[in-house]
Amino acid sequence: MRELTVNEIAQLEERGCWAEDWSDILVDESFAPSQMSNVLLYGHVEIGALSGGVEVEEGFRRSCCIRNATLRNVVVGDDCLIENVRGYISNYQIGDHCYIANVGVITCQEGSTFGNGNAISVLNEGGDSNVVLFDGLTAQLAWLMVNFPAAKKLAGERVSDWGGIGAGCRIVGAKEISNVKIGEGCEVQGCSRLSNCTVLSTDDAGTLIGTDVIVENSIVAAGASVTDGAKVDNCFVGESVHIGKGFSAEASLFFANSYMDNGESCAAFCGPFATSHHKSTLLIGGAFSFYNAGSGTNQSNHAYKMGPIHWGTLNRGSKTASGSHILWPAHVGCFSMVMGKVQTHPSVEKLPFSYVIAEGRDTWLVPGINIRTVGTWRDVNKWPKRDVRPLSSRNDLINFAFPNPYIIQAVLEGKEILESLQKKHSEDTEVYEYKGCKIKQLALIKGIQYYDMIIKLFLHHCFQTNTTETDEANGSRWVDMMGMLAPKSEIDSVARDIEKGAISSADELKDVLQQIHRNYKQHEQAYANFIMQSCGGNMFIDRDHWMREAEEAYAKWLKMVKDDAEKEHQMGDVDDNQLREFLEKIQ
Repeated sequence: MRELTVNEIAQLEERGCWAEDWSDILVDESFAPSQMSNVLLYGHVEIGALSGGVEVEEGFRRSCCIRNATLRNVVVGDDCLIENVRGYISNYQIGDHCYIANVGVITCQEGSTFGNGNAISVLNEGGDSNVVLFDGLTAQLAWLMVNFPAAKKLAGERVSDWGGIGAGCRIVGAKEISNVKIGEGCEVQGCSRLSNCTVLSTDDAGTLIGTDVIVENSIVAAGASVTDGAKVDNCFVGESVHIGKGFSAEASLFFANSYMDNGESCAAFCGPFATSHHKSTLLIGGAFSFYNAGSGTNQSNHAYKMGPIHWGTLNRGSKTASGSHILWPAHVGCFSMVMGKVQTHPSVEKLPFSYVIAEGRDTWLVPGINIRTVGTWRDVNKWPKRDVRPLSSRNDLINFAFPNPYIIQAVLEGKEILESLQKKHSEDTEVYEYKGCKIKQLALIKGIQYYDMIIKLFLHHCFQTNTTETDEANGSRWVDMMGMLAPKSEIDSVARDIEKGAISSADELKDVLQQIHRNYKQHEQAYANFIMQSCGGNMFIDRDHWMREAEEAYAKWLKMVKDDAEKEHQMGDVDDNQLREFLEKIQ
């Protein structure tokens, strides 16, 4: 870089340029005055080479230059096109090959944190802040923060007097960008305001901030898109998450591949694959993963007058039907469907694959029935295909295994609960009651049968996927850390290491969790062997017997799914070609 010559300064002044102090302006060796016009320069400004061109849209390249702009304390990289800055750009480092046009103000104040260190309250909206936002947050670290408060100390600090715009960014029509760091390859098109944020982006996971968007006090991860008038405040928008069509989010977390349109959220812990498409849909004070919200779905976190302090959980794979309403607190098991206005605070996490149906002030539960539906089969097969994150941007750890030990521990407990209810009551009992729900006799009997089948489906899955023989058996409890499945003992050990400082950074935690994630098959196999040993068998000594049992259960399950598909076809909702294609997939 070099200072301007007297002749260059004269030419620039002739072209409508002005500097507070020309000696404080540095330019590339190749600089030519013809590359700037109508530019006001304050403080220290460095301008890289402007000899190349920038692609302003696909197939349309323009020559690099700076015109009609005010720059204060700005470093401009090589080959940028900056034009028509109505306000000014202040305290920013701009990377190479950027296109910035028709913007208002881009500024950074001293001591900015860019949304890092911002503490929010999820789940319990009225409680203490339990998650610290920062640019290294993952679904698993957020889960640890909620369950083990010591994990909050792993949030990294980011403080700077300069904002940043990464190489290859396109920022067009933005009205206000203040105290924001933007990663390389990001596209900002017509946003209303970005304030106190970090917008991560990479060449292979470009991030999009769209028209009329307002994002404040938030972190946006690589590959995400926030578009079409969405409003995001005090949130983490994770990898390849989409938020659009006027969705309003406050104090919420959205992790890998979640998709939110039209509705709103508050104090929600969402992801991965949490989905809401409809207007009048509110996600509030709840934990959701692999979740689909029906139209008009909402929850209530005010039980009476003590404020919004109640919260609940819909475990992995759950859905809510159109118009459903849940009065928190409540806890619903994996792959369950909630219908109607549920007011009885059901705590049925140990009864997965259930229908939870509100009828007046009563809540009816049909245990296990959702295992036989086409929807469940489609869900478990579609999620791996819908992970659109590039391999370089997969910080959230997701295990798609189905069934898995986390589900099976609930199935085992659920079967025991149903059998215990059956034993405690006479044979002519028509309705059983459990944790805020009523269960009809036939539904209870069928539920036991479904759960027995699901256990064998798990063994079938293990026979198909686990190839290393071992006699190790381990029946310890499992946890679902928002997508990552692990023995609880392993995660308790991680929490202790965080508490005593043996794990002192988010990067160290990431390495430890990735190792546990890689060891999943070994832990899964030990759990499967535990199940068979508890039934008097051994995975490899009695393999042929268990294989026959598992294959019979698998064939039974597929027949149930086919029958459900054919039932939908008979109702006229599916045409012949769709049915045939679906049945071929199952085969």
